[in-house]
Amino acid sequence: MSEDFDIFDILIGKESDKDYKKKPIIIQGITGSYGSTHTRLMKAYGSNIVAGVTPGKEGQNFEGTPVYNSVSKAVKTSGAKISGVFVPANFFLDAAKEALDNGIKLLIAIPEHIPIKDSIKILEYAQVQGAKIIGPNTPGVIVPEIMKVGIMPVQPFKAGNVVVLSRSGTLMYEVSYILTRAGYGQKLCIGIGGDPINGTNLVEAFNMVSDREDVESIVVVGEIGGDSEEQLADYLLRTKFAKPVVAYIAGRFAPKEKRMGHAGAIIYGNYGSADSKVSNFAKADVPVAKRPSDIPELLSKKLGD
Repeated sequence: MSEDFDIFDILIGKESDKDYKKKPIIIQGITGSYGSTHTRLMKAYGSNIVAGVTPGKEGQNFEGTPVYNSVSKAVKTSGAKISGVFVPANFFLDAAKEALDNGIKLLIAIPEHIPIKDSIKILEYAQVQGAKIIGPNTPGVIVPEIMKVGIMPVQPFKAGNVVVLSRSGTLMYEVSYILTRAGYGQKLCIGIGGDPINGTNLVEAFNMVSDREDVESIVVVGEIGGDSEEQLADYLLRTKFAKPVVAYIAGRFAPKEKRMGHAGAIIYGNYGSADSKVSNFAKADVPVAKRPSDIPELLSKKLGD
């Protein structure tokens, strides 16, 4: 699949388009307690939720949003290319495959603890279909003051030109709030996802936003475990990435060789450790904040403010 996937175009369209800020979204699992709660909040924020999908519930509506038995019918009646998936983990594979089979190009996978074999299958299937998956176990994506697909609170976010890419959901909110208070609004915030397999990793997320003129800088919120930050540092070095990048690594003081939190964050020797990630970022000229509150100062220095 092409690396120039335009997530902004999928989410909100181009400013010259008549559909700017009105891209249609369907919600799979809309009638469940989780899906209905967050659909209400997404609609209140301005997201264009046009249809929901719950097998056996066709003919119902959720606060004015029609519900269908199938993604096929929801897409046919709405033209949606975006789906927010709120189904239980054991139903995720079938729900995601149905979405991709019926023209969904951006699938936001909210549920956690998806079986690894299911995540691998659906990631391979999405690549064949030319689609992108955010998650699983993601808080979602938000274009501040325009729309969101996910479960994040909206208070921390303010429109601006910083992109926040985060492996941690709650830290995405905290870091965005810190940036907002310091006067750095956000253009887009993406929760990479906390499960071991990510539909979109950090490098892929960079490829989706790096060439946009309205993106001034990028803040990466990483954490111990895995090698996604090391891969990103290598990518920045290889591509001679020019825009300012600042990072924060959660879990610096976690004990080694002990499973910590989500994403199977386990460290063996130096592999996946905070030291490894900080060292690699240093080679790529990416300063790493010791505390989230240090991020605005580091960003200011990189921007020359």
